[in-house]
Parts: sequence; structure tokens; C-alpha cells
Amino acid sequence: MKAANFIDASVAAYTITHTTRPDDVLLGLAEETARATGGDAIMQISPEQGTLLTMLVQISGARRAMEVGTFTGYSSICIARGLPEDGELIACDLSDEWTSVARRYWEKAGVSDRIELRLGPAAETLRAMPRKEFVDFAFIDADKVGYPVYYEEIMARLVPGGLICVDNTLQSGAIIDLDAGGSVPAMRRFNDLVASDERVTTILLPVADGLTLIRKR
Repeated sequence: MKAANFIDASVAAYTITHTTRPDDVLLGLAEETARATGGDAIMQISPEQGTLLTMLVQISGARRAMEVGTFTGYSSICIARGLPEDGELIACDLSDEWTSVARRYWEKAGVSDRIELRLGPAAETLRAMPRKEFVDFAFIDADKVGYPVYYEEIMARLVPGGLICVDNTLQSGAIIDLDAGGSVPAMRRFNDLVASDERVTTILLPVADGLTLIRKR
């Protein structure tokens, strides 16, 4: 569990054993991702996070979803599984190589008909979409410096009551280290931006590497 370094390891393990586990499709995808990407596999969401995403989509009643950062497709499968049969997920990513893995597993999971992949810089993809409120649910898990841009572009298209989920908002616990480098300063600025945004209600959960839930008022 990614949160084990800032949550007691035994507590983290307990939460995993008491959370619905991934099925064979997701397990196979996680294994292939680890083999194919090596250390980059850390970019894949954790199993308990995937379970949560599916549940959030289901209970929110979302029909139109958006994802920024698809990688090999684990999160997109989890989101798509929460959508109704006529639901749609627009998945934004730069890599044709890694999303080719995602395409295969979307087929295996039986959700390929609900997912539209758009390759290219996510900011450009989002800006090219109609500037109207049509998105019910969104998941952001890409380059951290770009989070404010993705957030604002999605907010402009999010319906009132819509939900945005943002990954990696605790940065392995380093978010409270004022001397930390890398992506931590960018994430701290983003967290402050969301916390002060009067358009939304938000909560930062210590799930995986930190998952922030943002509901548009």
C-alpha cells in the first residue's frame, strides 16, 4: 500500500485485507505493468484506490467521466466499471506505448465501448472540448505541475454536484516537509488552491498516496 510510509504498516495492511480485492483482469494488468515498466509501475494506482474510484462513480451516478493520465489503464477500467452501460469515459494521455496496454485490458474487462482515448497534451485536449457543463466525474493523475491547469479546465466543464478526484496529494508524506523538492512544492500549491476555492467542497483522504475529493457546489 502506497500510504504505508505515513500510516502505521500494520494498519495499512489491515485496511487492505478488509477492502474488496481486484479481479483477475486487474491483477493481470498490474503484473504486466510491473514487468513492462519497471520502476514506472509506481504511477499505477493502488488496488484499494481502484476499488474506491469504482464505488465513487457508482454512488455519484456519473454518466460522463474524464481522466487525465491513463498510463496502462488500471484507473480507467475502475472508473468505466462504475459507469452505466451507456456511460462514457474520455481518457487523456500522451503515451501511445503505455495506452496500447490499456486498450488490450479495456477489451478484457469488457469496458472498451465506454472509453474514448485522446492522445496528446492533456491541456490541449481539454481546451478543445466544448466549454459547457457536461462532465459528472473526473480523475486527475498526471504531471503535478499541470494539475492547476487540468483542474480549471475540468471545473469549467463539470456539472454542479460533479466530483473531481486528484491523486498523489500527500506525496508519500513529504507534503508537510517545507524543504522537500521534486513535485512536492507544486503539489503543495495545488492543495492550497483547492482548499481556498469557494466553488467547491473538498476533503483530502490518506488513501494510497493521498486522494483529494472535490465536489463542485
